[in-house]
Amino acid sequence: MNKYLAATAVVLASALPALAEYPERPINMIVAYSAGGGTDIAARTLAPFVEKYLGEDASIVVLNRAGAGGEIGFTELAQAEPDGYTIGFVNTPNLLTIPIQRDARYSLESFRPIANVVEDPGAFSFLPDSGIETFDDMIAYAKENPGKLTYGTTGLGSDDHLSALQFERLTGVELKHVPFPGNADVRTAVLGGHVMMASMNISETIADVHEGKLHALGQMAEERWDGAPDVATFGEQGYDVIMGSQRGLAAPAGVDDEIIAKLEAAVKSAIDDPEFQEKAKQQHLPLAFMSSDAFLTNLQAQTETYKALWEKTPWVQE
Repeated sequence: MNKYLAATAVVLASALPALAEYPERPINMIVAYSAGGGTDIAARTLAPFVEKYLGEDASIVVLNRAGAGGEIGFTELAQAEPDGYTIGFVNTPNLLTIPIQRDARYSLESFRPIANVVEDPGAFSFLPDSGIETFDDMIAYAKENPGKLTYGTTGLGSDDHLSALQFERLTGVELKHVPFPGNADVRTAVLGGHVMMASMNISETIADVHEGKLHALGQMAEERWDGAPDVATFGEQGYDVIMGSQRGLAAPAGVDDEIIAKLEAAVKSAIDDPEFQEKAKQQHLPLAFMSSDAFLTNLQAQTETYKALWEKTPWVQE
């Protein structure tokens, strides 16, 4: 009997994934936006610390797959082999709004969330010599020049785009949307004078604000982010716009639960690491950890919210 049990244990052990040895080869981390943007910076800042807590042999390779508001990268992640060797950064609301606004080759069910890392409020920013220093200036210009105030975003259905649409509805102004592959491209466009306004997350704006390259009218948070204490919220200035982007890690659906748990634990340890926290502060990353289960519940709730919004007011290119 003991010999039988021993033999069975050997068979079962050989059939189970060698979790203790995971990862045995490099892990690809897909970033669905261009290099140099907020998501890319977060990914490249976090990756070495996740490697550290996965084990000394762990290696993570960041791959940029920009385009279509994130759809190209999200699709590649969704269709990857669910073996734990392809993970990716996923961003709200793009991850959720793309399948609502058009046929996509993925849905929320295509992913297994690992953990949320960042929660980043939106912001409107202009060049300091634009003549637009306040919301009153912006609204006056937009009303005098309907459709002439151009703004850059990371694409249709992004938080950058939806916040601008919400602002248009609140104020009755007409703006001109110009989508780009990623926030690095939006930044280049506004600094080069190709668009008048950047609708970007505050973490992606604040360094240029501190250096005097951009002027932020406000941040779309309930309370001021401590990384930008001098930038008033929209609400403080009389505009009820609360919008931002969560950035977290996910894997293709079907990855083994124990691998997900190991990745989640490594992300949590990385975020708690004082060295990472200092680097995150230097990179202006508003950290907000959420476990795999909590992140999934949050994403499911947001999906229902955006579906209802789409039914009431579809966000479409003018």
